[in-house]
Amino acid sequence: MWIPIQLNENSAEPLYYQIESQLRSLIISEQIEEGTLLPSIRELAGELKCSIITVRRVYQDLESEGLLRTRQGTGTFVAKVDSSQREHFKREAVEEALNTAVDVGLSVKCDEVELKELFLSILKRKYHAEEGKG
Repeated sequence: MWIPIQLNENSAEPLYYQIESQLRSLIISEQIEEGTLLPSIRELAGELKCSIITVRRVYQDLESEGLLRTRQGTGTFVAKVDSSQREHFKREAVEEALNTAVDVGLSVKCDEVELKELFLSILKRKYHAEEGKG
């Protein structure tokens, strides 16, 4: 199975974090459905051109979060994620991104009004762009 993960080697974020956050998003958004067999650690590492240790860490982290389950001799599967868990992960991901955005705004001396206007402008543009596609 091919997993649509895009790695940016120029990013300050470690590769394992990029892989983990994208795979988590794919599971939470149900783009990869419950019960789906994921590639082996070796296969995914080969596809992404990264270390087996990196992918092993991603799988272990997501398994400890309850998003993946591993069956010895069978492979790693997407676990059942209930709606409250899904909402928690969605909120956590968005909150983390917004915190980072506010930190960047503060670091370049944007005031609260500027940040709020910029956020609302982006929000309006993104959601109206999505409506235009439908």
